[in-house]
Order: sequence, then C-alpha cells, then structure tokens
Amino acid sequence: MKKILSLIVLVNILLSINLFAAKNLYVSYKQIPKQVYKNQKFEVTIKALVTTKDFDYIKTSFSKSKNIKVLNPNSKWINTSGANYENKFFFKANNGSFELPTFSIKLVKNGKIIEVTNLSSNPITYSDIAKDDKRFSNIIAKDFKLKAYKTKQYNNKESLTIIDIDAINSNLEDFFISGIEEQGRSKLIDNYPNQNLIYYVVMPIHKKKVEFNYYNSASKSFVTIIVPLILQNELVSTQTDLNPNDSSFEKYKKMAVVLLLILFILIYIWKRNKFYLVISIILFIISIIYLMPNSTGIVKKDSYIYILPTKNSTIFFKLENKEKVEILNRKREFIKVMGIDKEFIGWIKEENFGKN
Repeated sequence: MKKILSLIVLVNILLSINLFAAKNLYVSYKQIPKQVYKNQKFEVTIKALVTTKDFDYIKTSFSKSKNIKVLNPNSKWINTSGANYENKFFFKANNGSFELPTFSIKLVKNGKIIEVTNLSSNPITYSDIAKDDKRFSNIIAKDFKLKAYKTKQYNNKESLTIIDIDAINSNLEDFFISGIEEQGRSKLIDNYPNQNLIYYVVMPIHKKKVEFNYYNSASKSFVTIIVPLILQNELVSTQTDLNPNDSSFEKYKKMAVVLLLILFILIYIWKRNKFYLVISIILFIISIIYLMPNSTGIVKKDSYIYILPTKNSTIFFKLENKEKVEILNRKREFIKVMGIDKEFIGWIKEENFGKN
C-alpha cells in the first residue's frame, strides 16, 4: 500500500513538473500610462516571451472592459528579438469610470489555440482636463501642427476660414472651438497615431484671428494656437458667382427677352409681316430656354463640396447623406450645384453626381 501511495505521489510530482515545463508563453506590460484625460487616446504596450517555435502566430482578445474602446483590436504582434514579441494597443476612454480590459494572449498552431495566458487590467487615473477653459479645443496630442489656413469672403458680413491640421497621438475627431456658431469638420484622415483634419469656421468679417488651446501630452502643458484671418479677394458664398440665378444681370436679361417677345408679337399682329413672326418665334424659343428651371439630380453620400472647380480647391465640407440638388453650372469635370433639401452651394466632381 505504501508503495502504491509513493508511486501516486511520484506521478503527481512528474505531472506537475511537465505542466510547468509546458508553459511557453509569458506576458507583461512594457508601457502603460499612469494617468489619462477625457477623450484622450492612449497607448498600452504589451510584451511576450515565447519559449517555443512550435506555433504559427499570436492572437489577442479582450474581456471585462468598461467604458473604453480598443481602437486597433486586430493589431499584429511583432518579433523584436529572438523569443521576444511586442504589441501596441490604442484606447480611448470617454468617462472616469473606465476599466482597461483583461488581455488574453494566445499561441495558435494550425488554426487551433495551443496555449493561453491572461494579463489582468491595471488601474489608470482619469482626469477631466480643462473643464472651465473656454479656449480648450478638446484636443490632447503628443504633437500638433497647423499646416495651413486660408480665409476667404463668405458673404458681406462673414468670412470662411479653412484650417489644415496634422497631429500625432491625438483625438482630432473631437476638435471644437468654443464661441463660434458655424464650424465643422470637412475631412478627417485617421491613420492613428497620425491624423489629419480639414476644418472650417465662419467668423464675422471684422475678426482678425481665431485662438484656441490644446494640451500637449509630451510636455504636459497647454499650448495656444493662433490662426490669423487674412482675407483674400475671392467671394465664395451667396454672391453672384456662386448662384447665377440670383444675379441681377441674369434677371434683367430674362425680363428683357420676355418684353421683346411681347413687343414683336404686338408688332406682328399690327403689321402682319412674316419677318416679325420669325423674330417672335426666335424670342419665344430663347424665353423658354432662359425661363426653363435648372435640371436636378442626386449627389452621392460622402461627396466633397469644393469652393472652386479646380483640383487644388479647398474642400468646403463633406455630405454625410445623399442630397437632392439643382445644377447651376458646369466646368470641365466639375458641376456647380445648389442643395434643395439642405441649403448649400458649391462644386462637386462629376463622378459624384447621379440622376433622380
């Protein structure tokens, strides 16, 4: 009996040794922030030590998270040296009661999971930054660059400014300047950690600058950005060039053609001369052409509205839904349109236009 018990103990010891020896995956945090701010995107770096070559790839899944979003859940593991691997995951927390997920790191062979190691969540301090700062633009970035800006006359009382921004480790999708009634995002390219934003603001024409702050996460300080509003001699809104139908000259031309038509009809009735009849017919055809309403169509969803009909023109804004429009003019591969359901005037590329 004692020999049997001794044999069982020995087998258990050997099994324990084999189980311990079978572990091939060890994971830990390499880099994790101690504090994050509201809407800040942050990076967590995980390292893995793999003591076997008998696997195809490493896979990651997430569980038990709270009020947090993984921005790149399918990020691939990179072999840094020998048996060492690393992966960088980006997150964004929207409120203070968030929890980092538990990371499940798995070794996969022939489509099957052969080993799993879990990495528990680490607590991170949360802060609602610049809560009472009206100049704060909601942006937290490691680097923020004002690439370009352009101001044009929007109407007789307002100017339109287009701002081009590059940022690293930022949240440009949350950009907002307090105190400006009309503003918006025209285009956002998000290849995180690199982002580019095209943004527009409409300001009173007497304003000479736009001023806002962002928080630099590298220097841990607020930085003030000033955009000078320098007007260029080019009208881009409710002026004659944008909507030919509103031109006084166009209205006078239409009135003149109609009056001439009436005049020549009366002369023909009086004189009964075929010459006046021919002129009346020609004027009648011209009147139909002038008075005929513009054709309409549909602009596709996600189309860009340009200020001018050129390839390098500034993008005014992007349509979030398809829009019914009236055609005002055509120039090369561009069509000038006016929104029917949603008021706007601008140029679109012909490829983005469809019929009703």
